[in-house]
Amino acid sequence: MSEIKRQAPEEIRQQLADNITWIKEAQKNKLVVGSQARILYADAEGRIKIARAFNKAIATGDISAPIVLGRDHHDTGGTDSPYRETSNIYDGSKFTADMAIHNVLGDSFRGASWVSIHNGGGVGWGEVINGGFGLLLDGSTEADRRLEKMLFFDVNNGIARRSWGRNEGAIFAIKREMARQPEIKVTLPQLVDDQLLQHLF
Repeated sequence: MSEIKRQAPEEIRQQLADNITWIKEAQKNKLVVGSQARILYADAEGRIKIARAFNKAIATGDISAPIVLGRDHHDTGGTDSPYRETSNIYDGSKFTADMAIHNVLGDSFRGASWVSIHNGGGVGWGEVINGGFGLLLDGSTEADRRLEKMLFFDVNNGIARRSWGRNEGAIFAIKREMARQPEIKVTLPQLVDDQLLQHLF
């Protein structure tokens, strides 16, 4: 685990340290909604590795039954919520409900066991569109294939969309993912120099 932290860029080292704490203390937290055992933030690579470890544990009998992966609406691509999750999109498009729809459609044909579009999500009806999924892991090679394709898209679709909206963290994340996976090509935004704008107006 410490090796993972050492190899990670400075920008995400704390997140990885938090995740290691989450894993170590999950049983102690008893999976109560709202506790630190509820949500683990990881990039596409991390989620695929975690899901693959679950699937392998089911295959070997270390986990005695199939499990279902899902995720909260605090995620990269599953929510359009202009006053909360997508408030950090700065190109004026945070009021469009495109991310959740793209997310659900892409997940559905990349192997999700089910998908859902729903409204509310803690901020009230009409204020948010959420796209969710369930992914069944049963220890099979088919589940292994599905988890890689679906989780890879589920994360990076949202990162790409947010990077187009000029979110700095998303730009950093998608650049890192393109370096890791050279077949990914995402157009990056051209950022305006604020100093230049001050001279123009």
